[in-house]
Amino acid sequence: MRASEVVVCGGGGFIGGHLVAELRRREVGRIRAVDLKPFNEWYQRFDDVDNVVLDLRRSDDCKEAVAKAAQVYNVAADMGGMGFIEHNKALCMLTVLINTHLLTAARAAGVRKFFYASSACVYAAYKQTSPDLTALKEEDAYPAMPEDGYGWEKLFSERMCRHFTEDFGFNTSVARYHNVYGPHGTYDGGREKAPAAICRKVIQAQINGTDEIEIWGDGQQSRSFMYIDDCLKGTLMMMDRGIPGPLNIGSSELVTINQLVDIVEGIAGVRLERRYNLSAPKGVSGRNSDNTRIQQILGWQPSITLREGLTKTYKWIHEQMLTREATVVVS
Repeated sequence: MRASEVVVCGGGGFIGGHLVAELRRREVGRIRAVDLKPFNEWYQRFDDVDNVVLDLRRSDDCKEAVAKAAQVYNVAADMGGMGFIEHNKALCMLTVLINTHLLTAARAAGVRKFFYASSACVYAAYKQTSPDLTALKEEDAYPAMPEDGYGWEKLFSERMCRHFTEDFGFNTSVARYHNVYGPHGTYDGGREKAPAAICRKVIQAQINGTDEIEIWGDGQQSRSFMYIDDCLKGTLMMMDRGIPGPLNIGSSELVTINQLVDIVEGIAGVRLERRYNLSAPKGVSGRNSDNTRIQQILGWQPSITLREGLTKTYKWIHEQMLTREATVVVS
């Protein structure tokens, strides 16, 4: 057995931490988790994993990360929700260094399989101008007009993977994730995505004894949201079967942001007055995943309902916030 069978780049992040946990459950062999953040900022960390702090924007650090690896999962990125993406386009674009250096280092190291986590932000903006949109098929990324900054970086990195496969015979798999959420993720600070942000706002309203919630935009913008367990299942199926992609991995359960708030309020057992911030970043008007291709190729599609996933996510965020409140009171 090679010294490090599987490497998860971005292993200290939300998706990366869950991926490491699932790989441990599968007993895949030795696992290395790599992230830029110091250990105390990792979302999940496991003592039986080779945890390493490296800056994957650097070529030499990528070489160290993938040394003696058989498989590499690249889920590393400098990103967040719409608030972060809108105001940090240059930082999002610089993430291109990670995938570029990782591909080069992995090929040189003899890595057998390489996974790249792309995003639904690669899809053309002109196909997402209405909340009542047609679900996005994989071919809808072209002619290209992705999300400025983050979407362009993801689309370019997809092409890098494609050409490494075509030109060098290097086995890559590319998935386009659609709005992944779940426990052990960011829920405040500016990088959180809509499901976690709404959960936090509802919980905070209860803690503060207020009866209102701020919603970015008019609440009519539509999205699908995928629970982390479905994300992991689709990712590992792609790698197990050597599916190159790009392939949508996303729920097809479309809701408006207002409906998302309805579900979280139902879980919490409250009803809040809604205050709409029309000047806040809201992203495209509508986005949903067409799962025709993933059903054809894998015979599967994400199936965990939004209510089921949000119930688990809300419970975790609620516990974190109550613990934080208690700590503040004690101190």
